[in-house]
Amino acid sequence: MAGGLSDPIDKKTDIERKLEKERNKLKILRENVNKSSQITNSITGILSSFEQRLGRLEETILPVYNETGNLQRRQQNIERALASLDHVISYYSIAEEVDGIVRSGPAAVGLDEYINVMNKLKNALIYFEQNNPQSVELDNVSTLFNDGTDKLCREFKETLTKHSRSIPPITLLDMVATDDDISDDVSVGSATGLPETVTSELASLAAWLLAQGRTEILDTYSKLRGAVMLKSINQLREQHKSGSGSSVQGFTQHSPSMRPKFPKHETPGRSASKRLQAVFEKKANKMLLKASQTIENSTGLNIGGRRGTVIHLENREDVIDEQEMEGYLMCVIAVQRLMQAERSLMSQVIPAQHHNSVFQSVVQESVDTIVQNGENIAMRAKRCISRHEFGSVLVILAILKNLIAIQPEFEKTTEACDFNVRSQFSSILSILQTTACKGLEEVVESLRSESNSGGLPKDGTVHELTSNMLVLLSHLIDYKDTLGRVLGGESAYIRDLSQINPKPQDNNAALLGIYIKKVVSQLNCTLVSKSESYPEPGVRSLFRLNNCHHVLKALQRSQLLSLVQICEPDCQATYLDMIHAHKKAYQTCWNKVLGHIINLEDVPIAPGKMKDKDRNTIKEKFAGFNKEMEDISKLQRGYSIPDVELRESLKRDNKEYVLPKYNAFYDRYSNVPFTKNPEKYVKYSPDKVASMIDRFFDLAA
Repeated sequence: MAGGLSDPIDKKTDIERKLEKERNKLKILRENVNKSSQITNSITGILSSFEQRLGRLEETILPVYNETGNLQRRQQNIERALASLDHVISYYSIAEEVDGIVRSGPAAVGLDEYINVMNKLKNALIYFEQNNPQSVELDNVSTLFNDGTDKLCREFKETLTKHSRSIPPITLLDMVATDDDISDDVSVGSATGLPETVTSELASLAAWLLAQGRTEILDTYSKLRGAVMLKSINQLREQHKSGSGSSVQGFTQHSPSMRPKFPKHETPGRSASKRLQAVFEKKANKMLLKASQTIENSTGLNIGGRRGTVIHLENREDVIDEQEMEGYLMCVIAVQRLMQAERSLMSQVIPAQHHNSVFQSVVQESVDTIVQNGENIAMRAKRCISRHEFGSVLVILAILKNLIAIQPEFEKTTEACDFNVRSQFSSILSILQTTACKGLEEVVESLRSESNSGGLPKDGTVHELTSNMLVLLSHLIDYKDTLGRVLGGESAYIRDLSQINPKPQDNNAALLGIYIKKVVSQLNCTLVSKSESYPEPGVRSLFRLNNCHHVLKALQRSQLLSLVQICEPDCQATYLDMIHAHKKAYQTCWNKVLGHIINLEDVPIAPGKMKDKDRNTIKEKFAGFNKEMEDISKLQRGYSIPDVELRESLKRDNKEYVLPKYNAFYDRYSNVPFTKNPEKYVKYSPDKVASMIDRFFDLAA
């Protein structure tokens, strides 16, 4: 109970103690507030006093400050006026000060210093034009400035002329021999012959002069660089004419793939250096001129039998030989490489806004040259084609093939040029394409016109027309893609292509196959028509057989057969049937021989004495056989079958056709007593007849 009463008392005591404590804190707080109020009032009084003093100070100092600022501005104006006066005074004296430097030219003080002097004159000129256009000083400064500008123009021309040398053929050939990447020792930049320091000086001159409106330096640059480019091309062409003969012979002799089919005689001329020969060999291999394998023979194709004699084409001015073909292609590629070099140089010398017009002017004459040369080659090829000298077609195709490969690079280089420049390369291709197409069609037309002409080989061998035509066709394989482009523009070939089923995977191969089919079909018709001129059926059949067999073998040896089979799957079977038919027709030449021995029942053989009539009949049979066999043997020895396999097979067929019949006749009558002089009639045993057949088709037998 006592414990319960003490708790409220303790709590009350504790509360009273805390309350007293709080009262003390409140008292202290009130004292602090009073002190703060006193301090605030004191600071307020101080600030008010300070503000009043600042106000009085401002009223005193501000006029002094303003006056000082005015004095400073006056001083600055005076200084600027003095500086401007000094500057203006310098304009009046600049002509006299720099007269000697300007008249001595940039070589005396250096280009940078000279241009700096010219800039001072330019500033003086602008001042007098704006402020005192009637002054004598303007005339003096203007005259001196124009004189200095003329000297800089001459300096630009002289520097460019001094360092613009034509590229030697050896260097240019190294550039030509590269593919897309420039070799380590020959770069486009160094090929121009201008050192970096000279290029930098020319760039400074060009920029300053063009800023002064002296655009004639663009014409100067275009003419000089264009002349150097053209001279480089001409030197390459002349070097190729004088030195290429030996180099071409060199690589054709050492390269199996490039060796001519027939030996050629080297043309005497000035020998090129070993290095130059090596470059020519290198380039010639890169040019893919496979037509040079038999180009001499091919360009000598004289399809027109009407002439009767082989024409010596090397004496003709309009014949394009392999050297000229290679030279032209080299020049075209050289122009392309030089265009790249000139564009690189121009970008370092001429400001960008003038690039297109300047570049076009630089390359125009060189591009015109290759266009004119290409047109000349096409025109001369047309004249050759009109004379049925179809080797020119191979030349055109070789050029066309390489130009098509160059075309993307050429178009990329000239993409910013005028359309007339950009279209010139395409115009060459168009002209050559048209020429090639005309030549290809003229081949077929020449075959058609040959149908009724003479010129048949007496021995029934392969006609020159056939061998020449197959040589020509075999070389067309090298230009499959090019021919696809040529023939793909002709509606007749497009129509034939659309009718092939199934659709070919390679349209170019199919188009070439269509053309080959067209040629060999017309060739076959022509040969059959020509063979009708043979009076003797045996040689007529042999002629057809020889030529048909030669065509098939030539097709099989090359890719020609696979190309023809794209549009004519039964081509080989058709030729085999034709060969079989010609062999069958050939056997009719034995009719006279066999006519004497095939009717074995004409003379009955009975015991006892033979009748005179029967003896005479047997005599006539033996005598007739002997005479006809001798005649046909003599005749057939004069015939020719150049293919060994065909020749032996035909001899074997003759034996199989004749000997069984003669054996039967010989066995039946050779031992019959039909004559007192059997050796007079029974002259040939079956073995001798076989030996006589073995000597067929051999004039020396």
